[in-house]
Amino acid sequence: MSFFRIPALPASDMLPGIERRAVWQQGVMLTFFTFQPHAIVPEHDHENEQITVVTRGAMEFTLGEETRTLHAGDGVCIPPNQPHSARILDEITEAYDAWSPPRDDYKA
Repeated sequence: MSFFRIPALPASDMLPGIERRAVWQQGVMLTFFTFQPHAIVPEHDHENEQITVVTRGAMEFTLGEETRTLHAGDGVCIPPNQPHSARILDEITEAYDAWSPPRDDYKA
């Protein structure tokens, strides 16, 4: 796939109140998340490097022992195997995630 439109990518319901769309190549993946207010991403970790950028709304993001509120334009770099979680605040929130290597479990 060379060109794409985010709304046209297949959507998956990842967790309650969390919708995911994805596009990838051999060595990199982008995911596009839409979070409903108060959705929760439980603490987890993975072998992939991840960069998250909030593009709309706000979330409380915990990386290891540090928690920050991220608003549109804020981001976080997550190293492999680092525990992290998120709690969406009071409005619909969107974020883009970059992954290396691509996550096989996120390929629709």
